[in-house]
Amino acid sequence: MTGQEQRAALQRKIWDIANDVRGSVDGWDFKQYVLGTLFYRFISENFAAYIEADDDSINYADLADDIVTDDIKDDAIKTKGYFIYPSQLFVNVAKGANTNDSLNTDLAQVFAAIESSANGYPSEQDIRGLFTDFDTTSMRLGNTVTEKNSRLAKVLKRVAELDFGGFDNSQIDLFGDAYEFLISNYAANAGKSGGEFFTPQHVSKLIAQLAMHGQEKVNKIYDPACGSGSLLLQAKKHFDAHIIEEGFFGQEINHTTYNLARMNMFLHNINYDKFNIQRGDTLTQPHFQDDKPFDAIVSNPPYSVKWIGSDDPTLINDERFAPAGVLAPKSKADFAFVLHALSYLSAKGRAAIVCFPGIFYRGGAEQKIRRYLIDNNYVETVIALAPNLFFGTTISVTILVLAKNKTGTDVQFIDASGEAFFRKSTNTNLMEDRHTDEVIRLFATKENVAHVAECVDQQRIIDNDYNLSVSAYVQPKDTREVTDIAVLNADLKTTVARINQLRADIDEIVAEIEA
Repeated sequence: MTGQEQRAALQRKIWDIANDVRGSVDGWDFKQYVLGTLFYRFISENFAAYIEADDDSINYADLADDIVTDDIKDDAIKTKGYFIYPSQLFVNVAKGANTNDSLNTDLAQVFAAIESSANGYPSEQDIRGLFTDFDTTSMRLGNTVTEKNSRLAKVLKRVAELDFGGFDNSQIDLFGDAYEFLISNYAANAGKSGGEFFTPQHVSKLIAQLAMHGQEKVNKIYDPACGSGSLLLQAKKHFDAHIIEEGFFGQEINHTTYNLARMNMFLHNINYDKFNIQRGDTLTQPHFQDDKPFDAIVSNPPYSVKWIGSDDPTLINDERFAPAGVLAPKSKADFAFVLHALSYLSAKGRAAIVCFPGIFYRGGAEQKIRRYLIDNNYVETVIALAPNLFFGTTISVTILVLAKNKTGTDVQFIDASGEAFFRKSTNTNLMEDRHTDEVIRLFATKENVAHVAECVDQQRIIDNDYNLSVSAYVQPKDTREVTDIAVLNADLKTTVARINQLRADIDEIVAEIEA
């Protein structure tokens, strides 16, 4: 069995376990317990591996808690960001789970201890509240303590069954992939709700490559609406670690998703000092004002979400929105996210943002914002994607690529919505590597390809009322059958002659009968 086949088999087992342990509870409601348990196992094994330091004579899980000195604890927290005593490790809690009558309260105490271990340390903000959504007293687990303990024990035992091998880089990859796989499946089965916190990996890869294309290194990468962190992690997955010098930054408004993003960072072995995920409304409570500018920005913000907009008169003076001279409509915040990203972008950087297609052709405030973007030469490329690529929506979305260091004023338009750029699948369409590679090739070369890609002069866009729809500049291929009129006329002439001859023959037969 190949490594890929082993990975696929492991993922199938994980999903089977996830469905088994939830029982009658809706999978979306139960996801925190499966994801949280996988995370708990990962940080336990990660921490034990750190303490053991490849010394085969040490098995941290077998040690007594009182062997830990203050110096050991202090050093570990400064390095890993948190501390776990031997008795608190996943393997030890799972071992006695079936017979532990106080499992739910014991787990709550373990999680609280792990989080509080970071208090007063630089990692405090990154660890605080990580297990908030793992509510061991929730009625979702059962009506009685016995029922709650039974279901918790089942989750622990089934996750303990998973064979990730020895704790090394390959196991870390398997943990990270398993977590992404679970999130992806939960999102796929949750409809619109799932689409709000997870961008499919095949699209995330394209967005990350667009944002980081041609940059030998970036200071840091940022997602202003990061969901579970999938876009940020694609940058780590497809580029060498040294390229991203100062780490991964993101903001997320939803508390549960904010916790998933932080867990996701740890599960992909990004240490607490290399990521900064904050919670809050990006448009009205933006973080990282002191950390900008960013060389790479990736984002899939919520489509056409409502925001306060002009109801807050101070926003028109906000440095993010003031240059455009107008705010995005209150009922459609899409361009507010675009302008936010632009203001956080460095002079040499690039932003790749997934957008609802309507913002590229509608009038009013959105047209004025497009005018600002074009007149200041910030729009590098507009890419129309295929329909049904994302969870929760079947529409064909568009990627807007912004840059502040363009050498020319042309804008590139790519129509990647045709069947040459995706593979049809059961639930959602898929962009395979060959599809994303072709988009990146067109993006890099700025090649004009009939019916697919065209670089358009700025004046033409201005004359077209600042319309930035791909369909306004890339003409679709005419797939109708071409008819040769000369051949058609000849065929008609032959047909008419045959009809006339047939009529003459019939008249002759009728005349003979009547005679």
